[in-house]
Amino acid sequence: MLSRTPRPALVALFTAGYLAAYLLPTVVGRVADSLALSPTQAGLVGSALLLSSATAGFTLASRVERIGARRAARAGLLLAAVGYGTAALTGTVPLVVAGAMLGGFGSGTATAVAATGIAAQKDPHRASTLGLLSVSALAGALYLTIPRISTGHAVPFAALALTALTVWPATSRLPEPATPDNSPVQAPHTPLPHARSGMVLAAVIVCWSMAQNSLWGVSSRIGTEQAGLSEITVGSVFAVALGAGLLGVIGAGALGARLGRALPIGLGTALIACCIAVSARADGLGTFATGEIAWNTLYPVVLSYLLGLAASLDPRGRWAVLVGSASSLGTACGPLVGSSLSQAVGFPVMGAALATLLVLLALPLTAVALHTGGRPLFAGAARRSSGAPVGAIVPPSGVPEQPVVEIEMPAAVAEAAPDLVQGDFTAAGPQARTAAPS
Repeated sequence: MLSRTPRPALVALFTAGYLAAYLLPTVVGRVADSLALSPTQAGLVGSALLLSSATAGFTLASRVERIGARRAARAGLLLAAVGYGTAALTGTVPLVVAGAMLGGFGSGTATAVAATGIAAQKDPHRASTLGLLSVSALAGALYLTIPRISTGHAVPFAALALTALTVWPATSRLPEPATPDNSPVQAPHTPLPHARSGMVLAAVIVCWSMAQNSLWGVSSRIGTEQAGLSEITVGSVFAVALGAGLLGVIGAGALGARLGRALPIGLGTALIACCIAVSARADGLGTFATGEIAWNTLYPVVLSYLLGLAASLDPRGRWAVLVGSASSLGTACGPLVGSSLSQAVGFPVMGAALATLLVLLALPLTAVALHTGGRPLFAGAARRSSGAPVGAIVPPSGVPEQPVVEIEMPAAVAEAAPDLVQGDFTAAGPQARTAAPS
C-alpha cells in the first residue's frame, strides 16, 4: 500500500519531479542565449517541457497503484535522465526540445507517483511541506553553483539528469503492484469524491500557476535587462529567495492546520499578487531582491496548503495527481505567457495584470478551502485530529455523536414482551444515564 511508503522516498521523488519547474528561469534564459533563440521561442521550450510533465500527470492520475509505484517511478526517472541528458549534450534546437519534452514526461511521472503516495499519508500537508523544503534547498544550491560553472544550457539540464539518477536508489523502498497487470483482480473503480470542489480547484490552479510562472519564467530577464544586474547577482538573489522560501515552508509545516486552509490560501495569494507587482517593476537590486524574496517566501507556503487541500479530497491520491498536473499545465503556459506579455506591454504592465488575476483567483480558492474544510478559518481542520469522520457532528466534548438507528419491533415480540417499550432505552454513546423510573 502507498500509505506504507516511507516518507523519505516520497520526498526524494517529489524533489526530482518538481526541480525542473524551480530551475525554469535559468533553463529558459540559457536556452535563449546558447541557441540564439528569441525570448518567446525560449519560453516555448520551457513550456514544452512543463506541458509534457503535465501530460504525464493526467495520464497516470488513476493508474499508479495498478502499474506499481516502484515501476512507474523508475520509468519516470529513467526518462528524465535520458531526456535531460540528451538536451545537455546537444546544441541542435530540435534535439534540445525533444530531450526537454522527454525529460519533462519523466519528471511528471515521478511527481505523479510522489503525489499519490503523499495523499495516502496520515498527514499529507506535512509530507508536501517536506517535499517543497527539499526541492527549494536543492534549487537554491544550484542557483549559487550553476553561474560559476558555465554559461551554456548544458549545466542546468545536466543537473536535472543527475538528480534523477541520484534519486533512483530511493525507489527500492516503493511498493510494487498488489497484483500483476494481467490479473482479473484489480482495485475497485470508485468515483472521485468531492467532484465539484476538485474540479473547481483544478481549474483555478491552472490560472494560479500560470500567473506565478509567467513572472518566474522572465525573472532572470527582469533582473538583467530592467534592473541592470549581472547573472551572478541574479543567481545570488534567487538563491537567497529560495532560502527564504525554506523558512516559509518550515513555518507552514510548524503552523499545520491551526489556521485551517482558507486563510493561508486566500490571504497568501493576495500577498503574492503584491510581490509580483513589486518584482515586475524592479529597477535596481533593492526592489528586485525585495519582490523576489518576499514572493519566494510566500509561494511555497500557499502551494503546500493547495497540495494538502487536493490530497485531502481523495485518500487514493487521484485529486492530488490531477490538481498537481493542472498546476503543471499552468506552469507550462507561464514562460510563454510571461515572455509574450513582457514583449508586448513591458514588465510593469505584465506584473499588474498578473497581480489582478491572482486577487480574483483568491476568491474561489478560499471558497473551496472553506467548503472542504468544514468550518474553519481558524480552527476547523484541527477537529479532524479527534478521529471524527469528515462531516460528523462534533459536540463540545470532542466526541462525535453516533446516529440513532430505529429498529421496528415485530408484533410477535411486542406481544410477548410488552414491557420493552421505547422509553426504557437511551441513545448509544457516552451519555450520562438518568435514573430508571420506578
